[in-house]
Amino acid sequence: MSRVKRGNKKVDRREGILKLTKGFRGTRRKNYKTAKVALEKALLYAYRDRRNKKRDFRRLWNIRINAGCREHGVTYSRFISMLKKNDVILNRKMLADLSVQHPDVFKEIIKKVSG
Repeated sequence: MSRVKRGNKKVDRREGILKLTKGFRGTRRKNYKTAKVALEKALLYAYRDRRNKKRDFRRLWNIRINAGCREHGVTYSRFISMLKKNDVILNRKMLADLSVQHPDVFKEIIKKVSG
């Protein structure tokens, strides 16, 4: 078998990893061995948190809708139930935005579905 010298490939791979760790602190940015571990961990967190972000925002929207509903004497679950019965198609993101930014419009929606 012939000998394989991987000089350029090895340097390119190392440089690529060190480029991706730009912005990390201390040795995690400069030392290849530490940077490689730090980058692996960072990519895992990024992957996980792209999914958790969706959960967190839905939880936040539910809390905001619930707060807006309780101001008008309705619970969150009853409100969502009434929306479904009356075929009102508004997602939770929009409802949360209305309850915070436009409480008067949100109040009208509650009146329309409850009465």
